[in-house]
Amino acid sequence: MKHFLRMLLQICLYFYCKFLWRCLKFVMRKLTGRCELQRICYNTKPGASRTMKIETSLRDSKSKLLQTSVSVHPDAIEKTIEDIMELKKINPDVNPQLGISLQACLLQIVGYRNLIADVEKLRREPYDSDNPQHEEMLLKLWKFLKPNTPLESRISKQWCEIGFQGDDPKTDFRGMGLLGLYNLQYFAERDATAAQQVLSDSLHPKYSKFSKAEWEKKRMDKAIGYSFAIVGTNITDLAYNLLVSGALKTHFYNIAPEAPTLSHFQQTFCYLMHEFHKFWIDEDPMDIMEFNRVREKFRKRIIKQLQNPDMALCPHFAASEGLINM
Repeated sequence: MKHFLRMLLQICLYFYCKFLWRCLKFVMRKLTGRCELQRICYNTKPGASRTMKIETSLRDSKSKLLQTSVSVHPDAIEKTIEDIMELKKINPDVNPQLGISLQACLLQIVGYRNLIADVEKLRREPYDSDNPQHEEMLLKLWKFLKPNTPLESRISKQWCEIGFQGDDPKTDFRGMGLLGLYNLQYFAERDATAAQQVLSDSLHPKYSKFSKAEWEKKRMDKAIGYSFAIVGTNITDLAYNLLVSGALKTHFYNIAPEAPTLSHFQQTFCYLMHEFHKFWIDEDPMDIMEFNRVREKFRKRIIKQLQNPDMALCPHFAASEGLINM
């Protein structure tokens, strides 16, 4: 009975707050002469702060047009904005920048949804050793990471040198499918120097860029390495879950002036690999069995950073200053 009354109270409270919010929106419109979308665009700086407020406003609207606008095809965004302006009785000649700002927001919102679909497709595609393209990507990964060491054969214990568990890497991609390979190859190819350094440090942590005095100060003579490729697949899983949960919206809405793409996701993976490597060294785990603890602590730190609406995980990429301003 108590459980039923609690549920009833929560339902009543929900509808009361929803009714109160709609009344407040009505009053604000009468006082300012602007609808909620206009107030957000005029009073909120471009980037994640604005786009997330626009997304919430559209999704929670009682209008079917506004609700479905967050999932339209990119080619239909311009027409959708015209329909929204007409619905809200907004004259585009009087408010020319409003349409531009809404378009930028919708491109990001729709693009984020499409990015999830693209990433999910790669994650669901298993590695196929009979597929020449898959095999070519795998061999390129070796070439980028070990440019001065020829691979003796496709099935080889050498794969353990870059962090795979056995003599055939295909079994290590089961968790993340082709997505794990795509990310590792992107990191190894686009940021070759850093990827090779991280690989070297993961194999021989005490011989990294730190001096002997720094190692002794940080007790790094006991430093534990890790399997580069396996950790790369694990960080891919972290990036994937951050994306699907919506946690990466803050980051992508701040760095992508329009629709976030697969390249943005892969750049984020590179950043996470860099940061996890530094985090692992700072944590100085006693053995590899502490990996899950360190990973979870790292995940919580990233999520906390992403709760800041101004956060961009990759500051060297385009930030919100480059977005269209009103």
